[in-house]
Parts: sequence; C-alpha cells; structure tokens
Amino acid sequence: MKKLTDKSVRSAKVTVGELMISDGNGLYLRVRAGDAPKVWVFRFTLKGKTKKMQLGTYPLLSLALAREEALQLTALTKQGIDPVEERKRDAQRKEDQATAEATAIAAQASRLTIRDLFERWASVDLPRRKDGGAEVRRMFEKDVLPTLGSMAVEDVRKGHITSVVDTLLARGVTRMAKLIFALMRQMFRFAVDRDIIEFEPSAAIRKAKIGGKDTERDRVLTEEEIKVLVQQLDDAGLSGSTEAAIWIALSTCCRIGELLAARWDHVDFEKRIWWIPASASKNGKEHTIYLSDFTIRHFLILNFAASEHLIKRKITDRTAKLPPWIYPNRHSNGGVCSKTVTKQLGDRQRPGLEPMKGRTKAEKSSSLVLLGGKWGPHDLRRTGATMMVMLGVLPEVAERCLNHTEQNRVKRIYQRHSYENEMRDAWKILGERLEFLVKTEANPRC
Repeated sequence: MKKLTDKSVRSAKVTVGELMISDGNGLYLRVRAGDAPKVWVFRFTLKGKTKKMQLGTYPLLSLALAREEALQLTALTKQGIDPVEERKRDAQRKEDQATAEATAIAAQASRLTIRDLFERWASVDLPRRKDGGAEVRRMFEKDVLPTLGSMAVEDVRKGHITSVVDTLLARGVTRMAKLIFALMRQMFRFAVDRDIIEFEPSAAIRKAKIGGKDTERDRVLTEEEIKVLVQQLDDAGLSGSTEAAIWIALSTCCRIGELLAARWDHVDFEKRIWWIPASASKNGKEHTIYLSDFTIRHFLILNFAASEHLIKRKITDRTAKLPPWIYPNRHSNGGVCSKTVTKQLGDRQRPGLEPMKGRTKAEKSSSLVLLGGKWGPHDLRRTGATMMVMLGVLPEVAERCLNHTEQNRVKRIYQRHSYENEMRDAWKILGERLEFLVKTEANPRC
C-alpha cells in the first residue's frame, strides 16, 4: 500500500461522493466532492467492533502530525483502551478542571476582606455620627486595617483581634484599645446580622480582659490645686488659647470637644450666653451656657488674639476675614481636633518618661503635674460641677449645667422647668469663686 505524501494529500480530489485514502496504522484522509475540507480519520477495531474518530482537518493538521497522533491512538487500542471514550473522558476532565478553576476564582473574588467589610459597615453606621465617622475611620486606618485589612472576614479568629488590641496596650493607650475593640465588635456584629459570617469572632473575648476593668474616674481638682495650676501655667509653655480653654472648660463645665468646635456667632457677649447647638453637643441636645465675668474675660482674650492675628495678616491680605470658629484648624475650615488640648495637658504630665517626639520639650514634661494625680479636660468639667455643689448649688441644677440627660423617664416627661435662672446663678457663683482663687499678685492677668 502506497503511503500518502504532502503532494498527494494536496492534490487529492473527488468529483462525486467521498473517498477514504489510507496511509496505514488506521489513518485515513477523507476527501469529499465540492469545497468540503479534507479530514483526517482514525479507524480502529476493538472487541470486534470497528469505530472511527476524526482527528482534524487538513492543512491545519499536517500529514506528519496526523501520523504521530494515529500512532499514539494505535498504542492505546493495543492496551484495550477505546480512543473515542478516552477522548470523551479527557474532554470531561478538562471541562471539570476549568469549572473548578472558575469556581475557585469566583469564590476568591467573592471573599469579603476586612477592608471591604469596614467600608460596608462605615457606609451604614458612620454617617450617623457627628463627625461623619472621620475619627473612627482614622483609628481603623491607623491601627486595624494595616494588620487585618487584606484578610477574608470568614478567616478572622479572636487571635487576630487580640493581636490588634495587644499592640495598642503595649503602646500604653488602654482607653484607645478598649474603644477600638468595641468598634471592631460592632463591625463584626454588623456582618453577622447580614449573614456575611455565621459567628462573631470577638464573642469569646470578654471586654473586661482588654486592659482590665473600666474604672469610673472621679478626679476633682481641689481649690489648692487650682491655685497651684495658676502658677504652673506660666512655665508650661502652653499657648494663650490653650490656657483660655482650661479656664473656660473649668468655669462653664463644658465638654472640651464642644469648646474646640465652637463658633463666634454662637457667643453673644451682650446677652452673656454661649449657645451650643444640638449638632455640636455630645448627647444631641442643644445647650445654653450663661457666661460669668470670669468666662467672658477668657472668651475676650481669644477674640482679641484672633483679631490681632487678623490685623497682621491684613498687611499682605486685605481680603482676610476672622474665621468663624473660635479655635480654627490650620485650614480655617473647621474647629481643631477635639484631642488637641487633651494631648497638650497629657504631654506635660509625664514625669520620668520620654517626652512625646515633636510635641513637648523635655523640661516641660512634668510642668502640669498636680499632687492629686493626672488630670485632663473632662476632670475640669467634673471639678466645676463639684465646686458648684460645694458652693450651695442644688445637684439637680449642676446636672443641668452639665447638660446631662435626665435618667428618670417620668421626670424627663413631666418636669419641664428650665432652671434658667438657677443655672445662670450657678455659673455666676462658680465664676466668682474661680476669680477669687486665681487672682494673685503673681498672676494679675488671670
């Protein structure tokens, strides 16, 4: 039998029907009339049955390659393997593998990461917060997402959560560790509620184990400490605006964040009031503070300082205007960070510790230490309210001055007395007492 050649394959033709030209080893070239393509066919006999299978078309499958494939298929038949069935099985294996790979890719793409979960939670929960969630986002970007952000939510275990918290505890920021833990727990509960995960990974962690049990602060500055504080402020290296914030916080019992976010159009020197809108109040309740002479003087110090700064700027900028915020940030588009004063006071109460890099000089690191222990802006608020009661103000009136929400629901609903006059007197009495404590020959400016 004559073997096929490339020339004979190219020239092979038939005018009617089809022609099967053998090359040996079960390989045939099928030629059909007209423009039908030439096809390589492999014929074999297995278990008494003759079968055939197409290998490909010429010239896409050359003669040499067709012969090579025919030899491989002949070897299979000699092993009792049906090439047709083997081809079906091979095609199924390839299809199954492709399906598995596609499924794996899809599963990988659908695995929500912690960053994805944070963004989803943030879009639902954070806009309701007063700062739009800016502070929560800052904390996560700094302390959570760099460690856990790329992890799949379903892979997170309590060990991953405690690793974040332990890093914060090692830095000595226990309160921050507790806060971030609470926020992570909120985020994971959000994921459980939406069937993103089945179990909340922080559920087995007791909050009391994160930095120990919370202790209710009761730090109140004594009158002697207030006198000492007047002396210490001279050497503490604080700006005049920060000193004014200390005295305003003490004399009004306000929250420091409310003061640092205050606007000049909310202070009326003629009516002697400072109005805190609900949007700027921690508990969402608007609050009116009646200003004593002592408080007004420190607000005027801030106003004068801002005006002086404006005068200097007008030398080169005639369009300059006084920022609407009493404590404007560097861009003059909002108030300063609520932690600004807290950090400055804390930096100056670190005896024996390295000063915070780039924040406080070493010689100032213990300049505001008082005998009663560490103190901060919120302790000034507590001190002012305590002094009011010591000076004869009714506790209920002092609570109103703090803008606390009445815990008793019945009183909240039925007792609508505003206590306006009583509150005005309370702030006046407190201001007069502070005036007495700070007015010394050594500190005439107070």
